[in-house]
Amino acid sequence: MSPDDIEETFYKSSGPGGQRKNKRETAVRLRHIPTGITVVATEHRSQAKNRELAMERLAEKLETLHHRPRPRIPTHIPRQAKTRMLESKRQRGKLKSLRTKIHLEE
Repeated sequence: MSPDDIEETFYKSSGPGGQRKNKRETAVRLRHIPTGITVVATEHRSQAKNRELAMERLAEKLETLHHRPRPRIPTHIPRQAKTRMLESKRQRGKLKSLRTKIHLEE
């Protein structure tokens, strides 16, 4: 992540804080230009702290974007488990067959 790829914007943060927040542009918005990811930090009264926090958030988001989960290796199902599943499936089928209506031929 190079500094040329990041666009910084500073603005007045909203919320409680009154005059301290209203007259200083302490909120930081960072936009990663290649991916279009945007992060915002408005927690602190210091612009430097907010910039540092926004950088951390951006790095975290970029890391999750490029993270690929390891492929799942399917496990072997034991024969006993397969027979147990098939037996329960047969029993459910028998119960469901009892639900059908009996048609009397006239």
